[in-house]
Amino acid sequence: MAVKIILLIIFFASMISVGIYSRKHATNVNDFVLGGRTVGPWLTAFAYGTSYFSAVVFVGYAGQFGWKYGLASTWIGLGNAFIGSLIAWVLMGRRTRVMTQHLHAATMPDFFGKRYNSGSLRIVASAIAFIFLIPYTASVYNGLSRLFGMAFDIDYSICVIAMAILTGVYVILGGYMATAINDFIQGIIMLVGIVVVIASVLNGQGGFTEAVKSLAQIESTAHPGAYVSFFGPDPLNLLGVVILTSLGTWGLPQMVQKFYAIKNEKAIKTGTIVSTAFALIVAGGCYFLGGFGRLFDSEALHNADGSVVYDAIVPSMLSTLPDILIGIVIVLVLSASMSTLSSLVLTSSSTLTLDFLKGTLFKDMKDKTQLLIMRLLIVFFIVISVVIALDPPTFIAQLMGISWGALAGAFLAPFLYGLYWKGVTKAAVWASFIAGVGITLSNMFIGYIESPINAGAIAMIAGLIVVPIVSLITPKLKKEMVDKTFECYDEKVEVTEKTSLREK
Repeated sequence: MAVKIILLIIFFASMISVGIYSRKHATNVNDFVLGGRTVGPWLTAFAYGTSYFSAVVFVGYAGQFGWKYGLASTWIGLGNAFIGSLIAWVLMGRRTRVMTQHLHAATMPDFFGKRYNSGSLRIVASAIAFIFLIPYTASVYNGLSRLFGMAFDIDYSICVIAMAILTGVYVILGGYMATAINDFIQGIIMLVGIVVVIASVLNGQGGFTEAVKSLAQIESTAHPGAYVSFFGPDPLNLLGVVILTSLGTWGLPQMVQKFYAIKNEKAIKTGTIVSTAFALIVAGGCYFLGGFGRLFDSEALHNADGSVVYDAIVPSMLSTLPDILIGIVIVLVLSASMSTLSSLVLTSSSTLTLDFLKGTLFKDMKDKTQLLIMRLLIVFFIVISVVIALDPPTFIAQLMGISWGALAGAFLAPFLYGLYWKGVTKAAVWASFIAGVGITLSNMFIGYIESPINAGAIAMIAGLIVVPIVSLITPKLKKEMVDKTFECYDEKVEVTEKTSLREK
C-alpha cells in the first residue's frame, strides 16, 4: 500500500507542477486553447495518443471485446494505429493545420462556421460538441474507479471527485500547454506500463504459448478454438468496433484540434511516425491483453442473472499482480484517463466560449473575459460529468459508443471533405449533423441497432455517403469565397538560389 501511495503522490505532484509552470503559456486565448500554435511534434503526437486512449480502452473496451472476440480483438488496436493514427495524420494533419490558420479557426465548430460561411453551423456544432463530450467524460471516470477500488478499496465517488479536481486544477492553470506537457509525461508512463503489465500477466499463465493453448481450449458457439482464431468468433461485429474506434478519431473535436496547434509541416511528418508507434504499442497492447480475459473467468465477473460484468474483467486480471506492478497499473490508467479528461474539458469549454457565447450572446468579449469564462466552464463541465459518472449506464462501452457515434457521425464527413473538396455545400453539412445525431439518438430510444458500437459506426459511414450526395443536388457556396479559402494550399514561396552558376 505504501508503494502505491508514494507513486500516486509523485504523479499528482508532477501534474500540478506542470500546471503551475505552464501558467506563463496561458496568458491569452490563442495560448490557452492552442498553445500559440507552437507545439512540437513529440508533444503533439503524445497529446493525440493519450487523448485517444483512456480507461475506456484499457478497462472497458479491452475487457469487453477481448472477452467477445479473444485474441482477434488485437485487430482493434491495429486499426487504431494505422487508421485512427497513421492515415488520420497523413490525410488531415497538414491540411488541417494550414487551413485552420488561414481561416483563423481555433475550434472545430469555428472551422465549420468559417469554411461554410455560416454562424448557425458554428453554433449548432458547438452545442453538439458540448452535449456529447459529457457522456464520454463520464465513461473515463467509470473505468478508473474500478481499478482504484481493486487496489485501494476506495469508494467510487471519492475516486471520481479526486480525479476531477486534480485535472481541473492543472487545465485551469496552464491550458493547452499544460495538457500537452502532462500528456507527454503520461504517455511515457503508458508505454512502459502496458509492456510491463502484458509480460507479467502472461508470465502468470505460464508464458505466451501456454496462455494461447489454454485459451484455445475454451468452448465457443462459433467453432473450436474461436478465441485464438484470426478473425475471432464474430468478424462482422468486430469490424464495427474497428470502424468506430479507428475512423471515429477523424471527427472528434478533441482529437482533430491537436493538428491546429502543431508547430509546422516538418513537425507533422515527425508527429505522424511517433503517434502511430505510440498507438501500436498502447492500443495493440491493451486489446492483446484483453484477449486473454476468459482465462480469468470467475463468479465475481458475473451478475446474478449470469451476464458478464465487462468492466470487471481487466481489474480481475490485474488483481493477482505484485503490489509494485499494481501501483504501476494504477498510475498507467490514471495517466490515460487524466490526459483524455483534460483534453475533453478544454475542448468543451473553449468551444462553448468561442463558438457559442462570443459573438452570439456577447457581441464584444475581451480576451481576459474569454479566458475567465473558459476557466469557469471547465469547472461547470467537470461538475456535470461527475454527476453523470456517479450514476452511469451499465457498462463503459455504451457511453463511449453514444458519444463517438454522435460526434464523429456529425462532424467527420463535412470536416474531411471540407479540407479537400470545394464542392461541399452548406446543406450537406446540415444533413451530416442531422444524420449523425439522429441515428445515435433514435437508436438510444428505439434500439433498432442492437449495439451502440455498430450504431456509431453506421452514423459515421452515413455521413460519408450523405455529404457528397446532398452536395451534388443543393446550391453551391460562392466560388470566390471557396477559392479564397483554398488558396492557402497554393501559396507561392520565393527563395534565394544557393547556386548562381548553373551547368549548361
